[in-house]
Amino acid sequence: MKLIIGLLIVIGAVFGGYLMAHGNLLALYQPAELVIIGGGAFGAFVIANPPTTIKGVFKGLPALLKGSKYNKQTYLDLLSLMYNLFAKARKEGLMALESDIDEPEQSEIFTAYPKLMGNHHLIAFISDYLRLMVGGNMNAFELEQLMDLELETHHHENEQPSHALQTMADGLPGFGIVAAVMGVVITMGYISEPPEVLGAHIAAALVGTFLGILLAYGFAAPMANAMAAQAEEDSKLFECTKVCIMATLNGYTPQIAVEFGRKVLFTNLRPGFLELEEHIKNQKK
Repeated sequence: MKLIIGLLIVIGAVFGGYLMAHGNLLALYQPAELVIIGGGAFGAFVIANPPTTIKGVFKGLPALLKGSKYNKQTYLDLLSLMYNLFAKARKEGLMALESDIDEPEQSEIFTAYPKLMGNHHLIAFISDYLRLMVGGNMNAFELEQLMDLELETHHHENEQPSHALQTMADGLPGFGIVAAVMGVVITMGYISEPPEVLGAHIAAALVGTFLGILLAYGFAAPMANAMAAQAEEDSKLFECTKVCIMATLNGYTPQIAVEFGRKVLFTNLRPGFLELEEHIKNQKK
């Protein structure tokens, strides 16, 4: 919804202001210019990026319509899940988690949070590092290094679509200039025509520059930034998980371990201490 509202504001402000200045909308209708700019930019986008990144962009654009998939409830569930896992390990020993992490879809602890279960990468991340803790062959420093490497790779992969879209946005004004130059070349063929004919062709050429800049800064670049913000939110979920695991690995109680995780969350999504405590109590019922 936010994406649609933003696009409507851009379109309304640009074209509304143009009409206020008594502009003619038909003069801006230049499909050939749009083909040159859009087609050229998309072709360069295909050349520059691997298939996985191209797929990621087309998958990420519809997600912008839905907005962020993470809210305070998501983090309440995550912290509650981590607490329950740590509490079981503290009460029954780390080996008691073996059945939970080997088959999360059969675990009473994991299945109590169906929304988190839909995030297969997150569940795999939790299971893998709890499994390493159960194995007991890695110290805290080694485990943290490994987690940091995986999180860096995960964040890099998540950012690729937004970087690709931003690169395309950076190139759109250039393709607008290409369209404008080609329009000028066409205009030169009408140099002997009356001023009104010549003026129409010059206006058509200038529309190329206008479209390139508008598509870049009014559409592509803002959407790239929005995709980057979503990638950052996804990374925060994993960072919270990492901090919780490291806290319990260093000997803190489940209550303190999840408090470590709570502290790294963005303030607008961070649940309060009592709010989290109440949520954990309700999950036990």
